[in-house]
Amino acid sequence: MKYYTRPKRLRRCQMSVPGSSEKMMRKAAGMDLDYVFLDLEDAVAPNRKKEARGMVVEALNTLDFGRTIRCVRINDTGTPYCYGDIIEVVTGARENVDVIMLTKPFTPADLLFVDKLLSQLEADLGLTKKIGLECLIEEVEAMVAVNEIAACTPRLEALIFGIGDYSASQGVPFAEIEGKGDYPADIWHYQRHRLIMACRANGIDAVDGPFPDFSDADQFRIECQRAQMLGAVGKWAIHPSQVAIAQEVFSPAQDDVDRAREIKALYDEALEKGLGAVTYEGKMIDIAVVRLLQNTLDRADLIGM
Repeated sequence: MKYYTRPKRLRRCQMSVPGSSEKMMRKAAGMDLDYVFLDLEDAVAPNRKKEARGMVVEALNTLDFGRTIRCVRINDTGTPYCYGDIIEVVTGARENVDVIMLTKPFTPADLLFVDKLLSQLEADLGLTKKIGLECLIEEVEAMVAVNEIAACTPRLEALIFGIGDYSASQGVPFAEIEGKGDYPADIWHYQRHRLIMACRANGIDAVDGPFPDFSDADQFRIECQRAQMLGAVGKWAIHPSQVAIAQEVFSPAQDDVDRAREIKALYDEALEKGLGAVTYEGKMIDIAVVRLLQNTLDRADLIGM
């Protein structure tokens, strides 16, 4: 897939919406979100999965999502639904679907199956744009292989830490998912760190997964901050009340953006004079500092700040 160039997408908040609920999909279309994924997996009962495909296609084709990235979360490759999810959604929605999100991969082979099927559909249907791919890391086997998964295909745009299923896979108590357990620190620090490093090394986005207690806004904010500090670009929302918090935490403050632009301009002027460093507010600014600030500027440009 040498022809595929990863687009830059905003993923400050990824909103989960059941693909079997016409009402909730319509509501999500009017929320002016960064990103929404219409779910064919856990949010849909097995006896409604095939029906939900058509509902998702109808929503993608008829609802105005505006600037929102439109994603469909499909069932995993170990189920009898995966191939049908991909074929029916892509054939029906065509350019109206931006990204396919794969669940429960164990090895790169799971992603390569989806990648190949998408390539065949794009060629057969004559699609004018390529469909992105994301996947959840929600099994211990996948976390062990996260570097290989992150590097396996240029179509891959992001990895998401699927905390719920991962907890079951590793045997972590449910209380820890809600931040109310007895572990003395952030129980997910290692997993987040490992996933984010794999993403950064391969030029893709890292997104933190769901927080189940949507009535606990304070703890949700803490979980967002923990992921953001390690380099994640966003977090899931399972309820509209979580959207504003996630989009705030994963956006740079305007003062920080203004300061970064001022420092970058000052440093560029110094370079033109043959200087490799400059002083700003009593601190030395060199290329390492500017490189760090560039992360803020890149985010600001993507957001439109």
